[in-house]
Amino acid sequence: MNLLFDTNILLFYIRKDPHAEELTQLYHPFDDRNISLISIVTQAELLSLSFQFDWGEHRKGILNRLVNQFLVVPVEAMDLVNIYAEIDAFSQGKMKNNPLPGGISARNMGKNDLWIAATAHITHSKLITTDNDFDHLDKVYLDLIKVPNR
Repeated sequence: MNLLFDTNILLFYIRKDPHAEELTQLYHPFDDRNISLISIVTQAELLSLSFQFDWGEHRKGILNRLVNQFLVVPVEAMDLVNIYAEIDAFSQGKMKNNPLPGGISARNMGKNDLWIAATAHITHSKLITTDNDFDHLDKVYLDLIKVPNR
């Protein structure tokens, strides 16, 4: 199974949060059962956080070792660009041939979340996240695995 990890999930691993061990036991991201991926956007977000919070060399080392365990998907493929645009229009309720499901209101997604959703779509990955911003895309553009953020 392909698993795409959102930025907030990788932060569990960097912080050695108990969620990380639970996720490892449930989904086995680091063995041969699955292909574990991240978007290059996630890598950039994590690097930005390392600057913003002035992470020391130890924590930056943890980040680098963690990122090296994932297949990092770049954003240069035209398929990715096209699905990004489609998901953005869908999220804003602007797709005449693919309207939002009943009871779901239009929304502007963050641009990084759009790239991550598009990456999950084109790689046929289940997106693992704590983020509610992807809920309206579940079973439409991607399969979502929601992790409670306790």
